[in-house]
Order: sequence, then structure tokens, then C-alpha cells
Amino acid sequence: MQNGSIIEVKNLTKTFGKFTAVDNISFNVKEGEIFGLLGPNGAGKSTTLRMLSTLAKPTSGTAIIGGYDIVKNDTEVRKLIGIVSEKMIMYNRLTAKENLWFFGSLFNIPKDVLRKRIDELLELVQLTKFKNAQVGTFSTGMRQRMNVVRALLNTPKVLYLDEPTLGLDPQSSVEIREFVKKLNRENGTTVIVTTHMMVDADLMCDRIAIVDHGKIEALDTSVNLKKQFSGANATVIKLELSNLTPEIIATIQELHCSDSVTQEDSTHLKILVHGEEAFDSIIDAIRSKGGKITSMENLQPTLEDVFLHITGHQVRDSADQKMPMAEHRGPFARQQSRIR
Repeated sequence: MQNGSIIEVKNLTKTFGKFTAVDNISFNVKEGEIFGLLGPNGAGKSTTLRMLSTLAKPTSGTAIIGGYDIVKNDTEVRKLIGIVSEKMIMYNRLTAKENLWFFGSLFNIPKDVLRKRIDELLELVQLTKFKNAQVGTFSTGMRQRMNVVRALLNTPKVLYLDEPTLGLDPQSSVEIREFVKKLNRENGTTVIVTTHMMVDADLMCDRIAIVDHGKIEALDTSVNLKKQFSGANATVIKLELSNLTPEIIATIQELHCSDSVTQEDSTHLKILVHGEEAFDSIIDAIRSKGGKITSMENLQPTLEDVFLHITGHQVRDSADQKMPMAEHRGPFARQQSRIR
């Protein structure tokens, strides 16, 4: 293991027939780090997490977690990890305390230790007063907090979070992000987050790997990724036009310097461009179609701008159609009972 790394991934690959879900990726995660795998659905994030969780064997390559090989020492690896899947794994008719007691018993934790651990975890997520309430009565945010602490019952050194804020309202999303950062800060828990939500990656992660089509396209801190974007002679332009038309938008999209065009409302466009002549080319294209520019602004790049520049397309809303159906059901749909 490299100095300070708790996870070391080398040339990890996973194929399903002719389809390559994870394509020869390598990265290290430092102990106590929040590490993000950012990419669209179908990019290979969840498949990577399945392999790191010992739920899927790699086609080739290796991964070492806490000194243990994910294939040769899978039982030891499972003792080190906790998993929060995209699907909430709770029994609605059981109370919060009963749910945690059930899942904790799967780890063979002594009863007195488990009882204390459950009380500590419920206090941690401010659900102590709801411990005897059925989980089915909880809000989505409360259920997701329960989903997270369920994965902490065995006091894992490494916590995997797969799309932790998917489907949550803004307030609940903030609660989950703050809780993960608190857990990392106070307990030193190493966290790997997979997400296609830019704000999750930007606000939670110490470092971010941008993943697409099974490959890592970039890996750095959010700040450095944005700096690299600016240094790549790329920029973001916001335009206001008094007569914005579909023809003008189509003309801009066809320009070589234009990476993406987003219509924000009836008068405003956000354009991701590259090249020294981009400004002039955009203005000429608009004027050639009779467009009238009322304002132009050069914006600071966001993580989404970086993503679009690196991958060349917007984040996809659905999984890659080539992915086998087993992968569509979620990364941990079949083998949850193996985690002990």
C-alpha cells in the first residue's frame, strides 16, 4: 500500500460479455479522505463500488483495502466496510431501534455492545426520540439517515455511499452531506461517494474522479479541476438576447468552439466554449442570424462546466442501454446478505 492510502486500485476492469463497464482504472484513496466518483448513470461508478465491496469479481486488475485483496481476502475486506446503497434497505413495519437491532445481529455483535451502539447512532443522527416509531412513518430524509447509520453498525473504517442524496429534497440533501462530513471529521471514517450530482461532489469530496464510459477522465480536488479548466483555454459565457430563436441556438451549437449550449430562459444562454477566437465566433454567428445581444458575461467555471468540457456531453439521465439488466437494478440488489 502507498503511504497513507487505505484503498489502492490498479488496472481494475470489469466486462459483461463484449461490454466493458469499468475500463482499466487506477486510483488511491487516502485514509480519512472523502473521495468522489462523479459521472453519469452507466459510467461505471456503481460497478466499481460492487467490486470494491467484494460483490463482483473483477475481470482483471486488483484492489487492496486496508491491506486486504478484494478477491483473495474478501471476508477480511467485508469486516472493514459499510455500504449505503442507492436503494433504502429498511423494514417499514419495524421501529428504528428494531431495524438497527436486526441488521446489527447479522454482524454477530454482542448484545450489550450492539445496544450501546444503536443508542449512539440514533443520537448521532438526531433520531433518538423516534427510536420506537415505525420507519414507514419517517420522512425520506429521516429514512436516508437511518440507511446511513445502518451501515455504521459494524464501525467500518471505509464507508461506501452510492448516490446518497438521490430523490431527496434540498433540505434533506444538506442534512446528509453535513452528516457525512461530520462522520468523516469526528470519526476519521474514509468515505467513497458515487454520484452524478455535481453539488454533492463539490461540497463533500476532498478529491473527485470524473468517470465516463468506464474510464477515469480526470482526478483532482474540485478547486484544481476548475483551475485546469480555465487553463485549458476554456470558458463559460452567459448571453442575453432580445430575440433569442431556435435557429440562433442551433447555429451556436454547430460552431467548432462551442462545447455545449444551455438555454436558461426565453432570453438567456449559457455557452461552454474553448479557443482564443471563441468570443468573436459566437458574436459573429449570432449576428449572422439577426440576433441582438443585450448583455454578455464571462462566468467562473462550475464543476458541471468542467465535467462537460472533459466528457463532451451533458450528464445522462438513464443508465447506458448496453449495461446488463442486473446492473440496472442497483449495485447491491442481489448480494446484500453476503456483507457480514
